[in-house]
Amino acid sequence: MTEVLIFGGTSEGRILAETCAAHGIRADISVATDYGAKLLPKQGITVHIGRLHEREMLELLIRRKVKIVIDATHPYAELVTGEIQSACQKAAIPYYRLIREQSAPVSGFCGTLDAVIEYLNGTDKTILSTLGSKELPRLTAVRDYSSRIRMRLLDSAGLSAYCQSLGYNTSHIIFGKGPFSVEENINHLRSSKAQILLTKDSGTIGGYPQKAEAARILRIELVTVLRPKETGLTLSEIMEILL
Repeated sequence: MTEVLIFGGTSEGRILAETCAAHGIRADISVATDYGAKLLPKQGITVHIGRLHEREMLELLIRRKVKIVIDATHPYAELVTGEIQSACQKAAIPYYRLIREQSAPVSGFCGTLDAVIEYLNGTDKTILSTLGSKELPRLTAVRDYSSRIRMRLLDSAGLSAYCQSLGYNTSHIIFGKGPFSVEENINHLRSSKAQILLTKDSGTIGGYPQKAEAARILRIELVTVLRPKETGLTLSEIMEILL
């Protein structure tokens, strides 16, 4: 039996896992990758690695006799959040969504990913994308994407081959683990010769202010993919529930 199941893979998920481990709360955490698992406490929690679909989530909830679920997945992971909510409803288990603090976009174009792609197709500028590997298929809709788009990605097995299969130039990849400092963002923008910094509103914890400041210093255009609208609780409110 577990008292709480955390769906994580984010900085907030790691913080919640560390809190449970430190306070003797019986907790499981589900992460998609081995890399996400490496950042978690080595003792005091049970880690499940691998991407789960709704049926597998439901089986995990029942097998582990979960009492409550905390959804600390990425703010843009709409599909995963929907599947977690559905599994919790079917299992009649209380569900809490953790909402990351938003940053007000400071300048430049802002919109949905579809709107951003349309905007990028109206320019010939070189782009540094910090959207991650998940959006790479969508970004192939950008005109001349292979020559125009540079990518900052979290290194993982097979990722270069995956980028190549989509038609990207693998010499345009910058590998690294964020959040990045202003100086690191500046270095990446300069080395990629980017004229546009493409980002999500990843909030303070995800390094959005540092990206925006780097773009301001270099006078590079900032283009932000806005978050889907959702409701939930802050990290501090979730911590109160846990403790």
